[in-house]
Formats: sequence, structure tokens, C-alpha cells
Amino acid sequence: MFPILAERLAERVDAVIGVDTHTDTHTAVVLTAVGTVLAEITVPATNDGAAVLLAWAQQQSSTLGTGRRAWALDGARCHGVGLLRVLRAADEYVLEAPKPAAGRRRRGGKSDTLDAVHAARGVLAADHVATPRADGDREALRLLHVCRRHYSDTRTATINLFKSVILTADDDLRTQMRGLSTLRQVQHATTLTTTSGSGSGLDRLRRTHLAALAEQILTLDRLLKANLAEIRTLVDKLCPTLLDQPGIGPVTAAIALTAWSHPGRFRNEAAFASLAGVSPVPASSGRITRHRLNRGGDRTLNAALHTIAKTRQRCHQPTKDYTNRRTTEGHTPAEITRSLKRYIARQIWRTLEATT
Repeated sequence: MFPILAERLAERVDAVIGVDTHTDTHTAVVLTAVGTVLAEITVPATNDGAAVLLAWAQQQSSTLGTGRRAWALDGARCHGVGLLRVLRAADEYVLEAPKPAAGRRRRGGKSDTLDAVHAARGVLAADHVATPRADGDREALRLLHVCRRHYSDTRTATINLFKSVILTADDDLRTQMRGLSTLRQVQHATTLTTTSGSGSGLDRLRRTHLAALAEQILTLDRLLKANLAEIRTLVDKLCPTLLDQPGIGPVTAAIALTAWSHPGRFRNEAAFASLAGVSPVPASSGRITRHRLNRGGDRTLNAALHTIAKTRQRCHQPTKDYTNRRTTEGHTPAEITRSLKRYIARQIWRTLEATT
């Protein structure tokens, strides 16, 4: 594997193979280090197709005399994940293709071959290249977190519907539910099907559906509880010291581990902060020197850092002291939070690099 260095990719390889991945086919092109297209091929999106593509790349390297090569995959962790695994097993140097600007794609047209060319030229032009995230426990954490977000969003939507049904219910049912917490309302609603023998058809229908919604909420509660236990187990396995940091829980730790992925993926902690969208963006003009919030990067990781920062501002005395000092200096709450998130990103990156 080639190390991730500061110089451009064109200084380290003789050729780049750009691949536009799809559900059924993969289209690949070979480009020289200066961006000249040499050859192209389309193969099925199967393991056999990936083997054919790898053999074709080796043949092209022998024919054209391009010994050192890199792969630029568009959709490396979705449609191209099977190809990514084959290439990694063959010890190939694989990179994530950056997304082209929408305006450039519209001006230059679009096809599978053109997208493959854009992928290769994108990594050649990039100041810093990115490697795809790893499989294994990291992918398991990603899957658990995606499912957790789905369970949580579904539970919120179900509770909102549950509350709206109660709001328009008959006076007797509203009296039964009044003053109860959401959990007590849900528990009480599960018994409504056994006591709905009287009343109008509408009342019976409302109680039946309230009971069904309550069962869904309780099922989602059980799923969320089991999901959290699995996340904690994996985090304890991968980096138990991360949970010792103030304000970091199993979910935020899982998000950080998923983004970080594996040792060496980031050249330094500043690159990790840039991915998280917490690197300061200059916003100076004239006599005013300041920085603003970064609106780019991985917004899920950014939200996790925001949660950690807000938790520390409530419960962590050194963070409280820092917030008070910066407030006295005239900084706004948004600027203080931005600085805190930057420090937390540095701390998390160092912890992961040192202990995982």
C-alpha cells in the first residue's frame, strides 16, 4: 500500500484507474498521471467482473508501462463495495473519488465513461486524497447507528401520531390519559382493546388503533435498548478509553469510530477536524480578524461533536471555566462552541490513533 503523503497523487503514481460503479455494471478508464485517457472497459458488477477488471488493469500496466497505479472509485462504499473488497484483497491502492461540481457535470455531459474520467481526474487534482472506510467492526457500527436513527425517527413519528389521536378522542378517553407521562399513556393504551366493548364504532376504532400504536412504540423501545447494548459492546471492543472521556457516550463514540475507520486514514488531526466540519474557516476583512463556523464535512460527526460539547458545558467543570473565560473575552456562544468542537475533534483523533 502507498502511504498517504502531502504531495499530489500525480507525483506518486504512473496511472489512475477511474471507476464509475453501478448496480449492474462498472465502467473503468485508465488515465496517465497528467490526465490523458488511455483505455476503457465495462464489466458486470459481480466478483467475476471485478476479477476481469483487475486482470485488465494488470494487462494495461504491462502494455503501457505504468507500474504504479491507483484506483479512484465513485461510490466505493455503496455500489462499488464489492469491487473495493476485491481490490483491497489484491493489495491495490484504492481511493474515494471526490464528487464533481454540478455545474461542471452539466457543462461536460454525463455518461458512465465520462463519470469514470471525472473520478480519476478528481483524485489527480485533489490536494489530499481519501481512502474508503474499512469493513468489519467499523461497518457493523455504521449499520447499528443507521438502524438506530431509523428506530428513533420512527418512534418519534409514532408518538406524534399517538398523541394526535388522543387529542381528538372522546372525553372519557382524554380524561383517562390526562396527567399521565408518555410512557404511562402508552402502557395504558395497550389495555384499551380489552375494554372497548362499549361505545360507538368510532370510539372502538380509535381505541384499537391507539393500542396498535402503543405496541409499536414499546417494540421500538425494546429495539433501541438492544441496539444501544450492541453499540456499547462494539465500542468497548474497539476503543474502550473513548468512553472514559467526559461527555462521550456509546452513540457519539460509535459515530466517531465510524468516521475515523482505521489507523492512517487521516494524515493528521487537522484532516479529521476538516472531515467533521469543525476546522475554522477564515472570515476576516480589513481590521477585523475572525473565523466562522464550517458548514461542510460530515454533518453526522459534526452533530456528535456538538452533543459532546454541549454536554461538557453542562457537566464538565474545566469546560465551564473555559466557556466563562471566553465569554468574558467577548466571544459569542457560537464561536465558543466552534472552538470546543475543534478541541474535542483533536482529543478524539489522538485517542483513536493511540489506542485502537
